[in-house]
Amino acid sequence: MIWLEFVVCTTLILISGSLLSRYGNILSETTGMGRTWIGLILLGTVTSLPELATGLSAVTVADVPEIAVGDVLGSCVFNLMLIGLMDWFYRPGPILSHVDQGHILLGGFGVLLIGTGGTGLFLGSQNISSEMGWMGLYSPLIFILWVVAVRKIFSHEKNRMKGLNPSKVLNPKSLDQEIGVNLLIYPKVFLNAGVIIAAGMWLPYIGNRISEVTGWGDTFVGTLLVAASTSLPEIVTSFSALRLGAPDLAVANLLGSNLFNMAVLSLDDFAYLKGPLLSHVSFTHLISVFSALMMTGVCIVGVLFRAPKKELGFLSWEGFALMILYIFNALILFYFSNMGIS
Repeated sequence: MIWLEFVVCTTLILISGSLLSRYGNILSETTGMGRTWIGLILLGTVTSLPELATGLSAVTVADVPEIAVGDVLGSCVFNLMLIGLMDWFYRPGPILSHVDQGHILLGGFGVLLIGTGGTGLFLGSQNISSEMGWMGLYSPLIFILWVVAVRKIFSHEKNRMKGLNPSKVLNPKSLDQEIGVNLLIYPKVFLNAGVIIAAGMWLPYIGNRISEVTGWGDTFVGTLLVAASTSLPEIVTSFSALRLGAPDLAVANLLGSNLFNMAVLSLDDFAYLKGPLLSHVSFTHLISVFSALMMTGVCIVGVLFRAPKKELGFLSWEGFALMILYIFNALILFYFSNMGIS
């Protein structure tokens, strides 16, 4: 029954996430903004709703902080692995060589946000006080960095799009058509978002029961199992964008989701009233932090280097490195869970 509940939850997230991403993509066409901005704000935020719902539910009602932190950091690692997987299927060449260099901004801010969270986790594991009320000092800093990232990327994309596309003046007929489309889509957006939030709120309970039955530990279950299921909308959205020949949108969705995931971590800390969240979880989450930092570094190098072809035939070295680092992260966490360190 536990596994059946897990399948039902993940199926609901998969269906509603794919529909939500499709509607979001239609709405994004009327903004005139670049795909990096759309991927960060629209798709990246929308597809991260399961992480938000799961995290808040885990730290409030379910009281399993390990699941909340594992889901956020595990989703970051999983999203970066997806870039490597997309590189496998992208035929024109290394996927990171075919995206705009504005993605370096996304990767750079990702390093800052994940590194800040990792610092808070290290301080908590060493019982070093970093409190601000019931929260950790790292939480407001993470949220401020996220706001700065959004503003900087918006400015970058606005200036870039000015040089690419002249301003378009809509005639009244086309404007009426766009308003009509938006009015039809918004109710569907809210409906599917509600389904994702409801399913995401139930996942911590299922994850906690699975960890008890299997003995795998909350950290392992949260980082791999729950994180993979809450990342289903990212999978659907990114591969749909890839099929449409829009690698910029696919990669921006994943890197943008990582930024929002770290903002979710600060919100989880705010909702957790027993003290700084990262002081109440296992130090083994640092493994995911290190993996996410290394994988983000690989992405930045790939965008900068812009290799003309895939060195391994069907896979670039960046894609290979991203998938190997994900496997390494999973094996280390599984080792710790078998040692009874959750």
